[in-house]
Amino acid sequence: MKEEKPFFVEAYDYLAPKEDKHWWFCARNRILLWVLSAKVTPFTNFLEIGCGTGFVLRAVGTQFPDSELFGSEFYEEGLVIARERVPNAEFVQMDARLMTDFEKYNLVGAFDVIEHIEEDALVLRNLFNAIKCGGSILITVPQHLWMWSGADVKACHVRRYSRNELVQKVKSVGFDVVYVSSFVSLLLPLMWLSRRRANKDCDALNSEFQISSRLNFLFEKVMDFELVLMRLGIRFPFGGSLLLLAKKP
Repeated sequence: MKEEKPFFVEAYDYLAPKEDKHWWFCARNRILLWVLSAKVTPFTNFLEIGCGTGFVLRAVGTQFPDSELFGSEFYEEGLVIARERVPNAEFVQMDARLMTDFEKYNLVGAFDVIEHIEEDALVLRNLFNAIKCGGSILITVPQHLWMWSGADVKACHVRRYSRNELVQKVKSVGFDVVYVSSFVSLLLPLMWLSRRRANKDCDALNSEFQISSRLNFLFEKVMDFELVLMRLGIRFPFGGSLLLLAKKP
């Protein structure tokens, strides 16, 4: 088994105070909560692997207060913040490639996690085993190989997915795919242009957070409109990110 691709653990302290206000994190949370409310069978417990600072887990706990919450993270530095944010959740430091839980969870989330792991198929198999029959998995990943840039390198990604690749990998371990859509679709042209800037390799990790409050507000409103379209049944074929919901038979 290959060593985990190194991650800049100081990024947790950098990201935590920005997540509550940054358009991308806020928009992704709203999309995830809509999917959980509209398309997922009612669940009594939820595990988020790679929970980072607990930003998503806190939102899920607020929306579904009767659900038992679990979070796992490869790095203890992230768990320090997550425990403070979600004191009612149970956390564990864990390598998802070594996960051994069996039919324990109704719902598992992996939000921008598996693109960091070489052995993504192994992780998906472990998650399949950890989910109860009839339970669900919700995944988000960065999309389109042609969007690869210095930002992916700085974020320690090992891949960006195509829709077909993610669907096939999820199906291959036994899941039935329920729903797939891209998101960050209306902003994709701007995202592509920003990643082709001359200095993209210099400070790519931070540059996408260093935007004006007006631009941040505008992007968030565009994403609000995108969510309206998704609620109306539109599934975007292209986007900076890809969301997939699947069920264990």
